[in-house]
Amino acid sequence: MTRRRLPVVIILALLLAGPACARGSPLAKRLAKALAVPHVSQARTAAIAFDLETGETLFADHGGLSLAPASNEKLVVTYAALVGLGTGYKIETDVLGRGQQNGTVWHGHLLLVGHGDPTLSSADLVELAAQVRAAGITRVTGAVFGDETFFDTRRTAPGWKSWYYVNPALAAALLFRDALRRAGVAVGGAGLGEAHGGEVPLAAVDSPPLSQIVRYMDRHSDNFTAELVLKQLGAIENEVGTSAAGAAYARRLLAEAGVPLSGVRLADGSGLSLLDRLTVRALASILRAAWADLEVRPAFMAALPVAGISGTLADRMRGPPARGNVLAKTGTTFQASALSGYVKRRYVFSVLQNGNPVSSFWARRAQDRFATALAAQ
Repeated sequence: MTRRRLPVVIILALLLAGPACARGSPLAKRLAKALAVPHVSQARTAAIAFDLETGETLFADHGGLSLAPASNEKLVVTYAALVGLGTGYKIETDVLGRGQQNGTVWHGHLLLVGHGDPTLSSADLVELAAQVRAAGITRVTGAVFGDETFFDTRRTAPGWKSWYYVNPALAAALLFRDALRRAGVAVGGAGLGEAHGGEVPLAAVDSPPLSQIVRYMDRHSDNFTAELVLKQLGAIENEVGTSAAGAAYARRLLAEAGVPLSGVRLADGSGLSLLDRLTVRALASILRAAWADLEVRPAFMAALPVAGISGTLADRMRGPPARGNVLAKTGTTFQASALSGYVKRRYVFSVLQNGNPVSSFWARRAQDRFATALAAQ
């Protein structure tokens, strides 16, 4: 497919790897003080803030330090998906028939062919079953097979711990079989299979638009959705979607947007991988690029949790001046804590903290104080 191009505006990389020249300003002093909390290593803390209106860097410390990003990795996926696929992109799930229909009987098998829709629900399967029944089919002589070959067969990403595991293709096939039976279509067993070509289209449903998918992904920090969206990106230029292909494609889009990639390593979409690395300079540049792209900006900002109101920030910064004025992506793992986003639609900021482990309580306290200091401006 043809990827929509970025606007003509050239997104310049953020400067200043070390402390900003504004370090002596009253605001910079307040921001530095906000980050000073116990049980969080200052040597492994990076932060940056700048003014979208003036382009002025308000604060930068360890801007180029390569750190584990936790779920701030999802900001990469969100930006790349909205640029590469478009805000209205939908993911189709199909039912194909292998064999032929004779009266009300389908002689052969049915294939539930997925294309990576992370929102596929029981209601969607009921709708697909209803479409099959509406085609006049009341009995299938064969079985239902789930076809997940649009993506590769790897169920974990590089650097994942052993207990991270997803993919529901077989479960979906079983649920679809049950939906068919409830719709009045008799059918045999269920399993995994692969379309060979020449099958007959019998039913189809579309996902919500991508703008809604990334909103759920970011507001609730859903790892499963992030991994499928990354593989969706990988499928743009490859016959089979893989995490590696998606990460490579996302990296190219970041480079085109002027995002500095030194110290950046993309291993998955969720931030679960121990191999992921980002810098606050890169994260802030992504936020700046999303802001500058007028097609991407509304969906990108709508995806972010809102302080004191929604998503993973519903219980944080619940009072003024931050409440309702901070839109940011959270991130928490054993070794990383992060918060990056916008304040009052004027300031961009990013805070990354690492440790072995990092104190999530104190890290969040620092992040909230940092964002609140900007909101008080």
